[in-house]
Amino acid sequence: MKDKINPRLLYADSKGNIYDHPCLLMVCRKGEDYLLPGREDLVQLPPESNIFFLPNRRALGLDPNTGKLEVLSGFAVAAFVCPGYTLTATCSYVKEENAPNLPLFAYGAVGFYEGKFYVCARKVDNDKRQMFKNIPQKRIESGVKRLLKKYPNNRLIGHLSKCALHYCCPAAKNLALGRFEAPLPTSRRCNARCIGCISLQPKESGVPATQERITFTPEPEEIVEVIREHASREKRPIFSFGQGCEGEPLFEWKRISNAISCYRKTGGEGTININTNGSISEAIEPLANAGLSSMRISLNSANPKLYSKYYRPNGYLFEDVKNNIKLAKKKGLFISINLLYFPGVTDSESEIEYLFDLISDTKLDFIQLRNLNIDPDMYLSIQDRLTPCTGLVNFKKRLKKNFPWIKFGYFNPYLG
Repeated sequence: MKDKINPRLLYADSKGNIYDHPCLLMVCRKGEDYLLPGREDLVQLPPESNIFFLPNRRALGLDPNTGKLEVLSGFAVAAFVCPGYTLTATCSYVKEENAPNLPLFAYGAVGFYEGKFYVCARKVDNDKRQMFKNIPQKRIESGVKRLLKKYPNNRLIGHLSKCALHYCCPAAKNLALGRFEAPLPTSRRCNARCIGCISLQPKESGVPATQERITFTPEPEEIVEVIREHASREKRPIFSFGQGCEGEPLFEWKRISNAISCYRKTGGEGTININTNGSISEAIEPLANAGLSSMRISLNSANPKLYSKYYRPNGYLFEDVKNNIKLAKKKGLFISINLLYFPGVTDSESEIEYLFDLISDTKLDFIQLRNLNIDPDMYLSIQDRLTPCTGLVNFKKRLKKNFPWIKFGYFNPYLG
């Protein structure tokens, strides 16, 4: 890529046709700041990413001759980047009065330069775990049919088959293909009310859930069947409890411990992971003793105030999560945090200080830089005054300098 590029603004008409503006430049947003993207902010739009226009939001570009921002009558355009990439900036727009909340996606700034699309994002993981570019849909459908035929009475297989075909869930598709990481949704209950929950939204939120929550609680035997099936097909298997289609998996720790123990006692290998909010301390030791390998704690922030505004926890505090990370480390678990990254907030100076304190106190192992899927204005509305931000590249450099053992990625790592 050239050292300096200036992508042109993209905008859309009411029919969804997308155009690049002949004069105006693409403007990105970091927190409350509107600016031209820097060279370190941009990559060519990766394969399997999506571009869409934003209803009731007018495109905003910069006139390079006057240095002024210009509002178009056309709609703003954003990019949803494929897995493995983290946004460095969100898209810019002017919101119309009474505009509805946007669905739960990440809205990257995207522009056009010399025949190519460029997006404000950086690659953070080379794993091709959720890339399906060269895999025919018929192969996924065939894999689903095979599983349903082999396990006609396994409700978890039935649920994940719907996830693969109806919701196009990458994890469920990988189960059907017998590769990488297998999802194991288990819990219907949750003790958080995240404003960005993708499987359960109250009607008054005005935000549609992107998928249905699981409607049953699988038996340990059903879970073990899925684990063994996947282990028979993947040489480096990862199994993960805690998926987007469920609540908090630690509520079912007894059931999960039973399933893990059953698998491990017969010599079952692979990385068994749980994606969790880390709120239930009594679950950690039994899970570790049963053979759990790793725990991924989801956080939007290490700032207790901002954490609570987003997660809206019921019956626990951020301090409990912090203590449970330390307990899990003590029990020998590999600890990742799923840091729900939002440009201009996560990389702000005040947020970095809180994150430094968390890492210093817990000695966690790994940071997954996943995008926070939410309407940008909705998330910014719960912020206090924002401090200057560093940008994603410098954010990673500062963390690595202060905590050299920390590794970054996007997916749950295979631990052997």
